[in-house]
Amino acid sequence: MLRAMGCWQRLLLFGGVTLRGGGGAGVPLGGSRVLVCGRQLSGADSEALKQRRAQIMSRGLPKQKPIEGVKQVIVVASGKGGVGKSTTAVNLALGLAANDSSKAVGLLDVDVYGPSIPKMMNLKGNPELSQNNLMRPLLNYGIACMSMGFLIEETAPVVWRGLMVMSAIEKLLRQVDWGPLDYLVVDTPPGTGDVQLSISQNIPISGAVIVSTPQDIALVDAHKGAEMFRKVHVPVLGLIQNMSVFQCPKCKHRTHIFGADGARRLAQTLDLDILGDIPLHLNIRETSDTGQPIVFSQPESDEAKAYLRIAAEVVRRLPPPLKKGDVPGPRDQTSKIRGSRSYADETKYGLLRILIKPLIFTEGYSH
Repeated sequence: MLRAMGCWQRLLLFGGVTLRGGGGAGVPLGGSRVLVCGRQLSGADSEALKQRRAQIMSRGLPKQKPIEGVKQVIVVASGKGGVGKSTTAVNLALGLAANDSSKAVGLLDVDVYGPSIPKMMNLKGNPELSQNNLMRPLLNYGIACMSMGFLIEETAPVVWRGLMVMSAIEKLLRQVDWGPLDYLVVDTPPGTGDVQLSISQNIPISGAVIVSTPQDIALVDAHKGAEMFRKVHVPVLGLIQNMSVFQCPKCKHRTHIFGADGARRLAQTLDLDILGDIPLHLNIRETSDTGQPIVFSQPESDEAKAYLRIAAEVVRRLPPPLKKGDVPGPRDQTSKIRGSRSYADETKYGLLRILIKPLIFTEGYSH
């Protein structure tokens, strides 16, 4: 199986990652036997478990470390797939560069299972390695891009478990030579899972943008996405209402196919701003599919201008970039979400309960 793997896959999965049991023996992924212990613990075992709990709690949250050379990170997210998040991320990155030509902009695609950036940005090929053994982003339309799609075949499915995905995300965050960037736009997968949590814990994020259609079923998940970022103390810059209205190209009649102003109502509920509305238009879909995003190929169109306005609103809401040597602020403050516990409490009462209460030990664990 290892022989069949390409060098990039081996780099992503096994570069510096080893899994060991407590006794020092290697634990093969998916191959170790798991012993589930009941309540029959001796006094020594019980004491060892208490010490293990204390060790885990003392570690706290991972320390955030900025990406070398990157001043500000903007995360584009959505609770649900199919709402136009990747299209928005691409045109937002292009809009940031178009609004201020002095700014250097990068685009990072961390949707491991369904990378879209290579096709939308009309890019193919493997990244080169720098002298420091870091991957160099591919460049098009003035935007530096990195994606899992550059490391695998276009039609090859990524059938990985969580640990493998997290290893790949770590490489995409830490083993890319971005050079100096003013803005790095991160296109995240749908949902509120491991990828979003890992990114928000490991790098300082200047702000998150939530993309949703006005449809009720999409808004429910958009609400969850906004709350997740607030819980991990990432500023939510606002909501983008995508596919807000369709205008017939012949009779000019306007139809709200997915409902009217649903995202605006959600923004009011969450006390957030609407960054802008993007219409449902054939040109946006066609230019994305052909790898010529509308902000680049049709900059004078109404649709491109909508993205440019959104890019300006995003910049206006960004906090000042961290200076070299600055330490990211604490993340254990009380959450701003009404009725919710602080993130420290969530970690203590939620994650640790899940991790520790099932007394699971891999074979070879030694006290």
